[in-house]
Amino acid sequence: MGTCSLCGLATPARPITEAGVDGEFCCRGCLEVHGALDDVDDVDRDALRRRLADEGPDVPDDAEVAFLSIEGMHCATCEGFVSLLGERVDGVYAVEASYATETARVHYDPDRIGQEALPDRLSGSGYEARFRDEASRSRRDHDLTERLLIGGFLTLLIKPWYLFYFYPSYVGIETGILDVDATTSVGLYFPMLIIGLLTSIILFYTGYPVLRGAYVSLRVGRPNMDLLVATAACSAYAYSTLSLATGGDYLYYDVTVAVIMVVSLGRFYERKRKRRATDLLSEVTTARSREATRQLPGGETETVSVDDLAAGDEVLVKPGERVPVDGTVVDGTADVDESVLTGESLPVTRAPGDTVVGGAVATDGALVVAVDEGAESTLDRIAALLWEVQSGSPGMQRFADRLATIFVPLVIAVAALVTGYRLATGASPSAAMLTGLTVLIVSCPCAMGLATPLAVASGLRDGLARGLVVTNAAVFESAPDVETIVFDKTGTLTAGEMTVRSVRGAEEAVAAAAAVERRSEHPVAAAITEFAAETLDAAAPHSRSPTERAGDAPLTDGGVVTAPSSPSTASEVSAFERHPGAGVSGHVDGRRVVVGTPDLVERLVGPVSDDLAVAVAEAREAGDLPVVVGYEGQARAVIVVGDRERVAWTDVLDAFADREVVILTGDDEAAAERFRGHPAVDRVFAGVPPDGKVATVRRLAADRTTAMVGDGTNDAPALAAADLGVAMGSATAQAADAADAILAGDDLRDVPAVFELAQGTRRRIRENVAWALTYNAVAIPLAAAGVINPLFAAVTMAGSSIFVVSNSSRRILEER
Repeated sequence: MGTCSLCGLATPARPITEAGVDGEFCCRGCLEVHGALDDVDDVDRDALRRRLADEGPDVPDDAEVAFLSIEGMHCATCEGFVSLLGERVDGVYAVEASYATETARVHYDPDRIGQEALPDRLSGSGYEARFRDEASRSRRDHDLTERLLIGGFLTLLIKPWYLFYFYPSYVGIETGILDVDATTSVGLYFPMLIIGLLTSIILFYTGYPVLRGAYVSLRVGRPNMDLLVATAACSAYAYSTLSLATGGDYLYYDVTVAVIMVVSLGRFYERKRKRRATDLLSEVTTARSREATRQLPGGETETVSVDDLAAGDEVLVKPGERVPVDGTVVDGTADVDESVLTGESLPVTRAPGDTVVGGAVATDGALVVAVDEGAESTLDRIAALLWEVQSGSPGMQRFADRLATIFVPLVIAVAALVTGYRLATGASPSAAMLTGLTVLIVSCPCAMGLATPLAVASGLRDGLARGLVVTNAAVFESAPDVETIVFDKTGTLTAGEMTVRSVRGAEEAVAAAAAVERRSEHPVAAAITEFAAETLDAAAPHSRSPTERAGDAPLTDGGVVTAPSSPSTASEVSAFERHPGAGVSGHVDGRRVVVGTPDLVERLVGPVSDDLAVAVAEAREAGDLPVVVGYEGQARAVIVVGDRERVAWTDVLDAFADREVVILTGDDEAAAERFRGHPAVDRVFAGVPPDGKVATVRRLAADRTTAMVGDGTNDAPALAAADLGVAMGSATAQAADAADAILAGDDLRDVPAVFELAQGTRRRIRENVAWALTYNAVAIPLAAAGVINPLFAAVTMAGSSIFVVSNSSRRILEER
C-alpha cells in the first residue's frame, strides 16, 4: 500500500490516478489540488518554515508540560531572564516565558522533578511562580492597581507646588501663593524635602516594574525601552536630589513623576485590553464540553468534570449530547455529527471499534466511549490557548525593541559627551549636568515605549466591540498583506445546519415524517420538524414556503407544497424505532411511517416510484441528502435536506474580489458546485481530507501571503499553516487554538472587518513610531546644542506622549 503524493495518507488498493498528473492519490480532491498547485518541494523550504508557527524548544518526546503563572515579569526582557533561571533547575528541559500573558510553559522530566515542586524551584530573583488560577491573577491586578492609585494620589500632592510655585519662579514670577518662610533652613527646605520624599515613593514603588525591567535588561545584555525610561526618570531624580543637597534652585522631580506615571498608565491600559481579550477567549474555549457521564464498573454512572477523565475511562454519551473528549466506541451505534473533524455536514454512523472526536454529537442513539490516551482536558486547552494570546510581538514592536538596543546607549552616550564637552569648554558642573539631563529628558522614552502597545490595545478594543478576538498580535502585520484567502465550506460559508431545500411527493407526507422525527435527535430530524411547523403556520394553500421566502427555489410537487392537513405533527407516535445510519420509524394514527434512506423504505414499506427515484438522484447530484417517507405499502415523498448557506456569504466573497479566493472543502464535488459560479471565486477544491487541506494551504502560502478561514478540527492544521488563520465563533477548541483571530459573534460578515482592523492598527502603529522617531531626531540635537532647558524638554516630552496617546485612542473600527 502506497501513500498519497499530496497529503501522505495511505492510498486505497486502487490508487486515484490521472493521465498527465504524476503520483498516486488517496482521493480525487488531493489529485485536483496536486494538479492545480505547484509542488511544495519546488519552493524554498526554509522560507516556508519561517512562515509557519515556531516549533518551540528541542525537548525529548516524553517531556511533560506545565503552565505556570509568573509574578514579577514587567518587560519583554524578563522572558529571557526567567527562561535562563528556569533552565538551571535539575529536571527542567526548557522554560518558555511570555511577558504578555505572564505565563511560563515548562518542559520537564517527571521522573526527576514533580509538577508540584515546579513553582518553588522556579521562584526567586524577584519572580514568583504559581499554578495558574484566578486568585493569583486577582493578586497581580490588585498589585498593579494599588501602585497606580498611590502614585496618582502622590502626583496630585506634588503638582500644585510646580504649577503655582516652581514653574512661575523659573521665569522670574513670584506668585506668593505658596510662599514659605525662608528665614530658616527648615522653612526653606522642608517643602522641597517633602516633594523629594513623595517623588521617591513614586519612582521606587509605582515605578518598580520599570526599574526592574531596566535591571533585567542590563543583566541579560539587552537594552530595552524600560532602560531608557528608567534612565530618564532616575537622571532627573538624581539631578534634583543633588541640586536640593547643594542649595540649587531647580528641581526636576516633576519630570520623574511624569515619566513614571505616563508609562505606567499606558501599560495599565494595554493590560486591561489584553485581559478582556483573554477573558473572552476563555469563554469561547470553555463553551465546549465541561462535564461527562462516567460509567462505573458496576454499571452505575457519575457526572464528573472533563478534567477528571483519564485514559481508559468509559463515558456515556446520550442522544443529543457531545462526546466530551476523543475516544473509541465500545458499545452502541449512532449517527454522529462529526463535521468538526471531517468538514462533512452530514452525520456518519459510528459503531463499536470506531473512533469519535471530542465535540462530535451523537444524534440518534447512545454510545459508550472509552477515553483515548492523551485526550485533552478543558484546562489543557485553555492553558494552550492563553499561551498564544498576545504572546507574539508585531513587526513594528520588534523594530522598536531592536531600535532600543541602539537608541538607549546612543542617547546616554550623547548626554555624556555633551556634559563632558560643556565641562571642557568652561561651563560650571551644574550647567553641564543640566544640559546632559535635558538630552535624557527630551529623548521622550514615553512616546517610543507607548507607540506600539497603545495602538495594539486600541485595535483589541475596537475588535472586541465587534466581537473580533485577536489571539496573535502578528495579525496586525500579516493581514494587510494577504493575497490569497481560503474559505472552508462547511460551518464557514455554510452554517453547518440542516434545512429542508425541497419536497417531492404527497403533501401529507411532510407532517407524517415530522410526527415521527419529533422523537429523534438527528439534525435531519430537526430540519424536517422545523420545516413542517413553519409550513403548518402558513396562512393558506399555496402560501410560500420558508425556503422560497428566503429567496431559494420553491418546494415543489409539480407546484409549491401546500400546508399539510393530515396528519398533524402533534399526532401520537407509538412503536418508535431507530435504525442507526438509515432512519426512523413509528406508528402515526394507526399506520406505520418509515423515514430514511431509499433502501430502508423499500425494505420496510415498499417500492420507490420512478418519479421519486429521479428526485433522489437529483438531490445526491446536488450534494444534498434525500430523505424518503413511506407508508401504506409504498414511498410517498422525498424530502431533500441540505446545509444552508450563511447570510450574506456572496457579499463577503465580493469584499475580497481584489484577492485570490479559494474554497476548500471535504465535501464532494456536488456539494461544492454551487460556489463555483460566484464571480469572486477563483478556485474550488472539493473532497479534500484534513491532511490534504494542510498541504493545499502550504502550497498556496509558499509564494503568496495566505489567509485561511475555518471552524472545524479538520481546519486546525490548515489554520496554523496559513500566514493568517481566522476561526468562526462556533469553532472547535482545536481550531480556536490554531487561529490568529476568532469571530466570537460567529458572523461571516465580520471576516472583512478583521482585515480592516489589521490595516487600521498597523497604520496607527506606524504613525506613532514615525512621530516618536521624528520628534527625537529634532529634539535631541536641540537639547545637545543647549537651545532648550529641562523645563521646556519636560513640556515637549509630555506633549509628544499626549500625541501618541491621543492618536492611539482614536477609533480604528466602527461598531456595527
